[in-house]
Amino acid sequence: MRKADGLFKLIGLCLLAGVLVAGMLFPVVGAAGVMSNQASETVEKTSSDLADIPPPLVTTVTDSTGKPIATLYDQYRLPVNENQINEAMKWALVSVEDKRFYDHHGVDWQGTLRAAVSNSTGADTQGASTLTQQYVKNYLINVVYRTDQVGQKKAQEQSVARKLKEARIAIQLETKLSKQQILAGYLNIVEFSRQIYGIGAAAHAYFNTTPEKLTVPQAALLAGLVNNPINNDPWKHADKATARRNLVLDRMVENKKLAKADADRFKGEPLGVVPDFPAKPAANCIGAGPESGFFCQYVEDYLIKSGMTKDQLYTGGYTIKSTLDERANHEAKVSAEAQVNKTQKYVANTLSLIKPGKDRHEVVALAANRDYGQDQDAGQTTYALPTGVYNTGGAGSTYKIFTSAAALEKGVAGIYSPVQVPDSYTSHVFLGGAKSCPKAGNSNWYCVGNAGDYSRIAQGATLQTALATSPNTAFVELEDRLGSTAPGIDMAKRLGMRDTMASNIGGGTVDPKADKPEKSQSQAEYYGPRPGWAGFGAFTLGFSPLSGLELGNVAATILSGGVWCPPTPIAGVTDRNGAPVPVKEAPCEQVVPEGLANTLAVGMSKDDQPGGGTSAGAASAVGWNRPIIGKTGTTQGNVSATFVGGTPQLAGAAMTFKFGGGQGGICDYGPGNVRVCGSGGNIFGGKAPARTWFGAMKNIMDASQPVLPLPQPDPQYMGGPGR
Repeated sequence: MRKADGLFKLIGLCLLAGVLVAGMLFPVVGAAGVMSNQASETVEKTSSDLADIPPPLVTTVTDSTGKPIATLYDQYRLPVNENQINEAMKWALVSVEDKRFYDHHGVDWQGTLRAAVSNSTGADTQGASTLTQQYVKNYLINVVYRTDQVGQKKAQEQSVARKLKEARIAIQLETKLSKQQILAGYLNIVEFSRQIYGIGAAAHAYFNTTPEKLTVPQAALLAGLVNNPINNDPWKHADKATARRNLVLDRMVENKKLAKADADRFKGEPLGVVPDFPAKPAANCIGAGPESGFFCQYVEDYLIKSGMTKDQLYTGGYTIKSTLDERANHEAKVSAEAQVNKTQKYVANTLSLIKPGKDRHEVVALAANRDYGQDQDAGQTTYALPTGVYNTGGAGSTYKIFTSAAALEKGVAGIYSPVQVPDSYTSHVFLGGAKSCPKAGNSNWYCVGNAGDYSRIAQGATLQTALATSPNTAFVELEDRLGSTAPGIDMAKRLGMRDTMASNIGGGTVDPKADKPEKSQSQAEYYGPRPGWAGFGAFTLGFSPLSGLELGNVAATILSGGVWCPPTPIAGVTDRNGAPVPVKEAPCEQVVPEGLANTLAVGMSKDDQPGGGTSAGAASAVGWNRPIIGKTGTTQGNVSATFVGGTPQLAGAAMTFKFGGGQGGICDYGPGNVRVCGSGGNIFGGKAPARTWFGAMKNIMDASQPVLPLPQPDPQYMGGPGR
């Protein structure tokens, strides 16, 4: 009975094969014709997908000179044409996968019937797919449906419908492409394990060579892999890989493409793959290394924010020329790490540098004391420390820049206007502030004191003097004259703190559905005024989370005559064909009058000067002799400190802040000895942050940049006695 069943099954399969042939070649009329037409439409659509959906390629990120620094990819693939693949590789593949490749027209009917007989009688299952059919299937799996598990499953299902569609497409391909093109197409699509796709990437990853230079045994190993890449992985299963390679060599002998003596000799050779693991680059910004990784990450984040999806970025085969100046970035890294050791627990030290300009603000360096990477014990991190809103301690007194700019704009004061510098100050404007004043007669009034003795400047102090010496009371009083925090917050956003002010007060993304304003409101909303409330008077003292890159861009905006531009890491993008790709970037804006910006720059020009400038010590230590704008900042409890400044050619910000835990403030005992130190701290913006900024900028600027003066102030914003 079982023999009869097998016979009937065999007869049925033979009849089915005839129907398949007829169905593929001669569609009939009536209902069968409708079915055939529907099948034809499906085939045409799939054929269109094969033509219109390009394979994933590697995206390359370069520095400003065009030197590659990183590769981004989902599939490591290096395309080659048929002339770049040697004959050994072609014949090894044909011999083991489809020895009648050059004889059939897409479908090997002899092999199909043989496989049908074998499968129906219970022998080993045989696929009988030609290389052309395998090309179709692999293209569907690795390209068209690479992110669609359902589609991938359908492309591999053992069904008559799938085989029919695959065969029809294969026949179509054979009418449009030469055998050499089909062979090259297959070899560019097929997987060789471990995210390695195509013969170009495989030759490099396995043998550190190119497809045209593969030896016969190397070609045999790679040809043997495509049947089962995981099972035949030479690093994990060297014995299976060797057996499979030797089988391919035997098939080459059978196919009369290799002498038996040569095959026997090749069988005795070791596999010869590169040691330990494939020689392929990292698939993400880890490949940019410990210094340039933060910049690469910003490139990725910036392009995604500009509208490109991560999948497009990792599969598009783009060449992204960045604005990274590797020399400047190296100096920034060296300086940041000189102040705070990379393995110092709980302390991050960052430096971001940007070129001012009225049409672009190009980022040239993004550095941290931490290395970019995934080994935390070695001081590595993949958090975007220089660019993201990760300094949750705040910027301290650098936010006094925004109060000053608002005062200039509103006519409240000029840079030479006198300011009050009492030891303590009670605000009657900012009710219910961060620090109440019960002794002043109203528990809702806001009180503030200075972090030092300012008696030497109390008489005759100007706004310019206050910016250099940074008394808290002067700026809260100035904020009082503005009437609320709104002008200062608005100025912060306009000058550059855009992502910062859009984040919540923890530095995270605003969640409108959250039940607490700390999470549901942006910083601009939370710290700003509302009915019966003038806002947080302490805003001018910079206690909120921020991005160091955006703070650096504030200086770039001031030095650009009040023109804000997005801090861009992109010099240009081209697609896989070399055509330019437009990047959607926010347009530059004249956010304050040029005269105001120029005058504010002069107002900020004394921070590095002896006699009171808070960064004078750091400037003197490196022999600084250029005009700059500058402002230091330190937060309550010394949990973070900042320095922001710039020359007409280059601006930026350095931040030293707690990151990842730790109790108490930060203590600064000199370069290389900065750490979290319990309940109190002694760090200030003029210490590690200023030393980081000046240490890097001295070497960068002296190497190539002339000494340039700051712009001239505008009398409209200068003020004077009585103003």
